[in-house]
Amino acid sequence: MSEHNKIICPECGNVLKEYKNPTPTVDIIIELNQKIVLIKRCNIPYGWAIPGGFVDYEESVEAAALREAEEETSLKCQLKYLLGVYSDPARDKRLHTISTVFVASTEGIPKAADDALDVGLFTEGNLPSNIVFDHRQILSDYFRQLECSNIL
Repeated sequence: MSEHNKIICPECGNVLKEYKNPTPTVDIIIELNQKIVLIKRCNIPYGWAIPGGFVDYEESVEAAALREAEEETSLKCQLKYLLGVYSDPARDKRLHTISTVFVASTEGIPKAADDALDVGLFTEGNLPSNIVFDHRQILSDYFRQLECSNIL
């Protein structure tokens, strides 16, 4: 670590050890008229994705999910439940992220905004082929959970 990158404790003046930790993110599966909303990314990696992004400092994961959903799809959502947490270090080639994935409902017409190039409505049977990150696995888990809840 170079001299100018050192983190110094303001109380004791000692150099603090720097830890490299995963970055928290959120994804939000938005249910709309028996379909789900996906965005087409305008940034690398290109392709279709579940709306989502990074959690801001001093922001809860719930607030981050709702913010990201509105920023990318122009939809105000209501959280329904937590689908799961996805933490495979290889889920995002750019850096190690841990994503908290929510399912939400909404009404209205989605409109691409922020870093979304396009927005689309999909069912399990017509998902796009170029889904990025581990979002195909997340969607598979979501649809499997839907099937299980319909059986009971």
